Amino acid sequence: MGKKATKAADNMYYLARYEAAKENEDFTSREKAAEILGIDRTRLARIELDTIIPYPEEVLSMANTYNCPELCNSYCARECSIGRKNVKEVEMDDFDRLTLKVLGSLKNIDDLRLSLIAISEDGVISEDERPTFQNILDSLEKIATNAKALQLWAMKNIHIKE
Repeated sequence: MGKKATKAADNMYYLARYEAAKENEDFTSREKAAEILGIDRTRLARIELDTIIPYPEEVLSMANTYNCPELCNSYCARECSIGRKNVKEVEMDDFDRLTLKVLGSLKNIDDLRLSLIAISEDGVISEDERPTFQNILDSLEKIATNAKALQLWAMKNIHIKE
């Protein structure tokens, strides 16, 4: 794929096709990519130009076809009205960096476990326990996000299924 399109340069669907074109020249052409995806060429253009939001099935097709599983996560975190409230977008990185993030988020796991046990002993989260409980929830969210990023990396790079 020669030069990047300026109008779609920061669109995640265009960028995914652009990266896929490095491995498969069929994706250098929007027309050929649309044919492979089973999406109308003008619809794909409108998706890549941010004039329409793709359907979930189209995102799934692009994610699978372009070998870009992070598209699904990004779609859910950015585009889906339910996902925006419940899905945290992960940052894809190199394996070694992702591994360090996972390990870093797990470093205080024993403290979290002990705090959770202490809070749950009486079956009630008191007002003075709420900040500690919120800290536990925030730490668990960080662990989950880092684990999801590593999982997406594995799906993309070594083709481990979710």
